[in-house]
Amino acid sequence: MTKLSDLGPPNLGRPHGSEPAAEVHQFYVCPNCGQLIDRRDLRQVIWHQNPQHERLEFDS
Repeated sequence: MTKLSDLGPPNLGRPHGSEPAAEVHQFYVCPNCGQLIDRRDLRQVIWHQNPQHERLEFDS
């Protein structure tokens, strides 16, 4: 399993438009591994684009 911190420092995105998105719209479930992904963190989004990826281990 790969740790999220192994992917480098956080690369947080910014919402489009003037109003922030609802918290529920910030996350989605990866169709390949079933892990919950934070759309605001580009590291997570890019990691889960590879169909053969492993689940990420989040640092505690």
